[in-house]
Amino acid sequence: MLICRVKIKIEGDKMKVINITSRTITIELVNNYPYYNDKDFNVYVNDLCFNENRNVFTIYDLNPNTEYNISILDKSVVVKTKNESACLYVKDFNAIGYGINDDTAKIQAAIMCCPEDGCVYINKGTYLVSSLFLKSNMTLYFEQGAKLLAKTDRMDYPIFPGLVDGYNFGVWEGSEVNNFASIINCVNVKNVDICGQGEIDCQAENGDWYINHRVMNIAWRGHAIFTNRSDNINFIGLYVHDTQSWAIHPYFSNKLSFINMRVENKPSMPTTDGIDPDCCFDVKILGCYFNVGDDCIAIKSGTIELAKKYKKSCSNLYISNNFMEQGHGGVVFGSESSGGVENVIVEKCIFKNTDRGLRIKTRRGRGNIGGINNVSFDNIIMDSVKTPFVINMYYNMGPAGGHTEYVWTTKKLPVDDRTPIIGKFRFSNMKCTNVEYAAGVFLGLPESKIEGLEFENVSFSYNNACEEGYPVMIEHNFTMKNIGLYCFNVENVSVKNVEFNGNIGDNIIEKDSE
Repeated sequence: MLICRVKIKIEGDKMKVINITSRTITIELVNNYPYYNDKDFNVYVNDLCFNENRNVFTIYDLNPNTEYNISILDKSVVVKTKNESACLYVKDFNAIGYGINDDTAKIQAAIMCCPEDGCVYINKGTYLVSSLFLKSNMTLYFEQGAKLLAKTDRMDYPIFPGLVDGYNFGVWEGSEVNNFASIINCVNVKNVDICGQGEIDCQAENGDWYINHRVMNIAWRGHAIFTNRSDNINFIGLYVHDTQSWAIHPYFSNKLSFINMRVENKPSMPTTDGIDPDCCFDVKILGCYFNVGDDCIAIKSGTIELAKKYKKSCSNLYISNNFMEQGHGGVVFGSESSGGVENVIVEKCIFKNTDRGLRIKTRRGRGNIGGINNVSFDNIIMDSVKTPFVINMYYNMGPAGGHTEYVWTTKKLPVDDRTPIIGKFRFSNMKCTNVEYAAGVFLGLPESKIEGLEFENVSFSYNNACEEGYPVMIEHNFTMKNIGLYCFNVENVSVKNVEFNGNIGDNIIEKDSE
């Protein structure tokens, strides 16, 4: 056994087991440090030991139906992995793994042969694939060094039809339309674990996915991972990168976990969000790292047409111990949010070098079937985030008339079923350093004001050497530099123990707000 001597103090409940599969166990330290513990620590697993520094970490390559004694200094817990009925190795199904020949059908054969509660084991190697479809009650496990390498020709991928006899399969930006299947697809399945220290390389730059990306080419772009109307799905430990569009798109699915994943896309890759929960319920995003070409996490609930049809919100999301580094926004709502977004907790996260921290994008025309409400941010560090908080009810990008006077006018218009609703937000125990454009920009509608903003124990310090820039995306835009909290059409702003250091002008600028 390795000799480990580092000692730490883990406060509160010390540690807790947050996920168990047949081959992994995930632990969370209960402390007050965002993402990282304040110092390295050692994890003992039976007679082995390894070093860690993150609050959420996963132990891999375990045996099914086996007890493990896990210790962190004086605290220990005995955990038993889930049972497996059988383990099917893709190499036994003639999957080559050299990254040259198409291994899609061979891996799919293993999946289709997998018995209930069985495991399909992807051995070390590089497997050239298009789309894989999982089924209920199975585990897909990636050995360390296993890579799925996506094919670059869009004609190699199946197409999800938007509607077939009333059944919805394809979706793009909140509308039921045709789109290409993803690399891993969970459609109408339940009880699936996808885990391991493997990689999904979509190599989208080597195809035509980014050419005229706002125009449909045969069908809309797919993703690395897509779930549609599926329940109790766990994704643990995968490295996903260079994706065709949004990397991970959970859609009309419930009880989902995304744990210790790493999602990376280059800044030049357009509309390549990290994880976009869409019309989902009970979603956990824990211990993940994001460095992407668009928003890190974007929460959605469809266009107004989809919302009228299903009346489905995206609700009960828990986002904790994540690191957002690079991206247009850290945690984003919309812009397709007509079904509503509610009950969102974001805590113990680090935002670094993102354009915004919290970002809400909506506009007239999104409707009032569901509002955005009951959102809290607590124990957050933001560093070099240009504008930590943005709520924009005049968002002008994307399809469906964002450039019309109806969207951009600041005149008070009649309230009808097209008028969006923004509710209450609470921000507490946050430190925002190297702010550039503004601490926050909140733009409500005169006929539908932002209901409430509450700030407690929040500090802002500024990068005075920055250039001025655009904090929001609206039709008649404006630049800012080193501004405090700018509130336009906000019902209530509550501030307690909030500090500003280095801003220009008033700490809080209120227009038609209270």
